Amino acid sequence: MSSLPPVERFESNTGVRIYRLPVEAFPQFITYCYVLLGAGVPTLMDTGSGYGNSNDQLLAGINALKNDFGESVTVQDIRRILISHGHIDHFGGVAFMEEQTGGAQIGIHEIDRRVLTAYEERVVVATKDLRVYLERAGVKPELLVKLIEMYGFSKKHVRSVTVDIDLDEDVELDGMRFIHTPGHCPGQVCTIIGDVLLSADHILARTTPHQAPESITAYTGLGHYLESLKKVEKIDGIRVTLGGHEEPIYAVYERIGGIRASHERKLERVLDAIRAAEKPITISEISKHMYPDRHGYEVLLAMEEVGAHVEYLYQHGKLAVCNLDEVEREYNPALKYGIV
Repeated sequence: MSSLPPVERFESNTGVRIYRLPVEAFPQFITYCYVLLGAGVPTLMDTGSGYGNSNDQLLAGINALKNDFGESVTVQDIRRILISHGHIDHFGGVAFMEEQTGGAQIGIHEIDRRVLTAYEERVVVATKDLRVYLERAGVKPELLVKLIEMYGFSKKHVRSVTVDIDLDEDVELDGMRFIHTPGHCPGQVCTIIGDVLLSADHILARTTPHQAPESITAYTGLGHYLESLKKVEKIDGIRVTLGGHEEPIYAVYERIGGIRASHERKLERVLDAIRAAEKPITISEISKHMYPDRHGYEVLLAMEEVGAHVEYLYQHGKLAVCNLDEVEREYNPALKYGIV
């Protein structure tokens, strides 16, 4: 089992005790889950991926609350499991944890509900939408097959569960407020507990959360993400922000400015790549120009990230599709972009 960061304790100004539990969602990739004590019934926020050692590490983290922090809570005491968003590194262990808790209620935002209640359907539909996008991005057939295989590899161990609670931003739950922050994921919510913000993957300490185009999935896309940043920016009095990955953030408003600046730089890099080509080019070609050293699954992530920024520039009138005759004539050809 890999070495993990320690379990950490935080407390909101409303007296809620927040324990941050690390799990290795995928090899060398740490996700944080949270146990909330003092906000109604004992509550678990996110469940890790359910892949590899993730489930065992989550149980060990919960056991540490009693052994290392003196809390009189066990896994069977957890009566509520809330999922911050429908990405597998945050919900993949939900069925396992439902069993371990003896039937805790499960909550998620309604836009991500079917990711949990009809998981098998969601995988099929999302895979189809991804394939259409990759064809339109200009990915060669042999690489497309490999990318689709990698996309589905880690998703076969998950099964559907029943959802009991909708995380509605208009409804407070035991002192917790939920802010719908689409962009990185359609139904992602940030959770406000007093002066603590659980930001999930919306705001991270070091990296800018991954973006994918809304042409693949509604409520993703850079435009939605930037609007969601504004929503959080308007919330006063956030002392500490705890994300789904990386370190706590003690200056979240400054961090939001840094994330926004990072996306502005990426948008300019997309324009630079098109200028350098001196002719209309595809998303695949732009991605190779911007990220020439990516391999394996990182190729897919780069293709989505670039696609989100190309889509945003196109939506805002900065780019044009330059091969309209081909688009009109063929079933799903690659789109070639030029600067307006």
